[in-house]
Amino acid sequence: MENESITYKLFLSQLKESTYEYDKLIGKLESVNDFQYINHSIADKTDKDDLKEQMKSVDVVVILSGLYSADKDLIQREIDVAVELGKPIVMIRPYGLETVPGNIEKKASEVIGWNAGCIVDSIHESLDEEGYDD
Repeated sequence: MENESITYKLFLSQLKESTYEYDKLIGKLESVNDFQYINHSIADKTDKDDLKEQMKSVDVVVILSGLYSADKDLIQREIDVAVELGKPIVMIRPYGLETVPGNIEKKASEVIGWNAGCIVDSIHESLDEEGYDD
């Protein structure tokens, strides 16, 4: 794998309280050998300015679309800020489902399921598409 030495700067969508999907995503990312990342998201900092601050230096925004039903406004705000900052968005489908709620998938660089390898590959690919070079 050519990207072994890269530490990816990610924004991982989350709610103020821990959720099954967020915890599952962390477990998936940590299960992949040679994948290093820093999570720049802060659960209790969710207004637009806070999100801009958290996202400004990230490589990729990872949106858990399953959280949309719990807090539509927050997930939409995260997507809007990512688009405004020109960040690639990897969107993960709700756990156990094939469809993404609302129209939010239109903003994603890629919409994927819960396979750890696919998540990491999508992060790599979204950076390749953006001309990321390390």
